[in-house]
Amino acid sequence: MHLLLSGIVGSVAYGLAGPGSDVDRIGVYAAPTVAFHGLRPPRESMVTTGPDVTLHEAGKYARLALSGNPTATELMWLPDDCYETRTELGDRLVAIRSAFLSAPRVRDAYLGYATQQFRKLASRGDGTFSADTRRRTAKHARHLARLLHQGRLLHASGVLEIRLADPERFRAFGERVAGGELDEARALLAEAERDFDTVRTPLPDRPDEATVERWLLDVRAAHLPPELSGR
Repeated sequence: MHLLLSGIVGSVAYGLAGPGSDVDRIGVYAAPTVAFHGLRPPRESMVTTGPDVTLHEAGKYARLALSGNPTATELMWLPDDCYETRTELGDRLVAIRSAFLSAPRVRDAYLGYATQQFRKLASRGDGTFSADTRRRTAKHARHLARLLHQGRLLHASGVLEIRLADPERFRAFGERVAGGELDEARALLAEAERDFDTVRTPLPDRPDEATVERWLLDVRAAHLPPELSGR
């Protein structure tokens, strides 16, 4: 395994971390190219907890990012101080990050993940629950607001904001929803859906798969044995 790009994502990157927040990491790695031709192909992902690290093989990562997956996408848009591993191929991945974007997939992915968060909120009732459940509810509400904010901005401008300019606004929203203001979350979701459908976007209808394919083929070529690569 050759790590190409990795960094800290999640609440630390967003500026939403509190004293008990986990530090989440994600990365992209390349497996030896010849291994794909054997009986046991390389693992596509490696996930650990304590520490929380998710690593995706380059091919799987590219497919996730092309689908609009928010967590995969954000690795290419991190502030410089959040990157922990950078290589030439990793920097090239960052350089082509806009090639992964398309208006329909950004809309569907960010709205879809936010809707999942709303369902978790709706299943917890009116705010009359334990302190631990309230903390989890506030977290889900923050994620909902953050996903909608990032998704709408990305859809409208082609730029993904990772470090939130006003994190306190998202914390306050989470506390209100955890206190029972579920209608506020419902209204925010409806407003975001209208924006996705009406605001003009610079994003294309389809991602630039040819550019992504060239990067992936270069990753494969770089991880051939020297006797096969001509190096």
